Amino acid sequence: MSAAPEPAPKSARQGDLAIRKAQPLDAGVVGAILNQASREHAWKPRLHSEAEDISHAGLLIDNDLVWLAEDNAVRGFLAREGGYVHALYVARGARGRGIGARLIRAAQAVAPRLELYTFVANTGARRFYQRHGFVEIDRSDGARNDENLPDIYFVWDAEVAHG
Repeated sequence: MSAAPEPAPKSARQGDLAIRKAQPLDAGVVGAILNQASREHAWKPRLHSEAEDISHAGLLIDNDLVWLAEDNAVRGFLAREGGYVHALYVARGARGRGIGARLIRAAQAVAPRLELYTFVANTGARRFYQRHGFVEIDRSDGARNDENLPDIYFVWDAEVAHG
């Protein structure tokens, strides 16, 4: 159930970094970035193998939900369905260079409202979303997610952000 095609982000290229829609052959690198992030957080249980993460990435790509940030290699991705952000990850070694910010701004440029969940334990992600105008709406004890970790529901609204 693929939605109608969306316009490309307004600033699809900045410097050597481009934002583009993922293609089926990108599933391997997207899955590897996802798996790498899961391995890096001691607080996060490993629920899936790298092969399962690649398969999941392929499904997201097949449903036309994934945008990539790349220069000479894929540096990060954002998976979004309408206003719901399923995932935003930047590859190890590429963090701290504004790649996540470029991806979230590209999504904000085409969506009037974005919402997402992040884990309470993921303090870096929490600070990142708050810097980009997201507001904490709710918290849960983790009973709603597969990891059973407390999470936070964040919302960004273009009308609120632009006054």
